Amino acid sequence: MIKMPSKTFLADLIRKYTPTREEMAQNKYLAPIAHRFLSPELWRFTRRSVPRGVALGVFAGFIIPVGQIFLAAFLALPARANVPLSALVTFITNPFTFPVWAVVANRVGSFILKVDMAATGGAAHSEMASGRWSWFVDLFEGVGVTVLVTIFGFVVLAIVGAAIGYLVSSFAWRFIVAHRRRKELRLMQARRRDRLADSKA
Repeated sequence: MIKMPSKTFLADLIRKYTPTREEMAQNKYLAPIAHRFLSPELWRFTRRSVPRGVALGVFAGFIIPVGQIFLAAFLALPARANVPLSALVTFITNPFTFPVWAVVANRVGSFILKVDMAATGGAAHSEMASGRWSWFVDLFEGVGVTVLVTIFGFVVLAIVGAAIGYLVSSFAWRFIVAHRRRKELRLMQARRRDRLADSKA
């Protein structure tokens, strides 16, 4: 007989590969707000905390190349998102997948900037050349155009990916909960039929 995973299988898997509340609270980089990670509500899997955790994890994973877990955990506090899930989702970018995502980000950035030149006459380019963004240009002085385009692409992936992650995980969570409720209802009905059959026997 095949043993089916329990309804807490996903939650147990996430907890296995993510830091515990105590580890988060003891981290030196999170020291100023460490005590807040002990709040139980940040570690519960609910219909609100799960999509928020996924969205923040995707955003943090794309927006910075290192330290994504800490950024996701920090953002999860005011958003009341699920901390372990947001930390786990940041692994969408890791040393193995980063080269692939870098290529995707470069192409996304190139595509959007080309659309800008064609559709708006280069409004974004003109804005950058106006001088108001000189601080941003100086910040990346000496960095090649390809790198800047790739960084822009990662920003786009972070924003769009977070929105998609929120929607997909929200629908997935509702589907899982609805499926579980139907399964429990069928089980209750089966037990009721068994009791009726026993009473008639």
